[in-house]
Amino acid sequence: QAQLVESGGGLVHPGEAKTLSCAASGFGFKSYAIQWHRQAPGKERELVAGISSNGNGNLLYADSVKGRFTISRDNAKNMAFLQMSSLKPDDTAVYYCKAIMGRSVYWGQGTQVTVSA
Repeated sequence: QAQLVESGGGLVHPGEAKTLSCAASGFGFKSYAIQWHRQAPGKERELVAGISSNGNGNLLYADSVKGRFTISRDNAKNMAFLQMSSLKPDDTAVYYCKAIMGRSVYWGQGTQVTVSA
């Protein structure tokens, strides 16, 4: 059974850093592009960052996180990561990992990140 499991969320203070992980199982992870999305309370889910299946293509970032967030993947370990730095209260959201290959799409259950003093 295909599964994506995010981890690494929690409470951080403004200006701090945190890394989220996404562990994949049950499908051909290395053939899928990976995206991180987030959804803040009362807001629509938004794309944060994306990376191609081999990790060598262009990286995609939302303007709001450029220069602060870095997406990466380790196909040997079936893992993807989102390194977040200089976190702001506006970054507070549930963060989701998404795997995409054509019409085949998998979502994780999400991990909460709260940025608060």
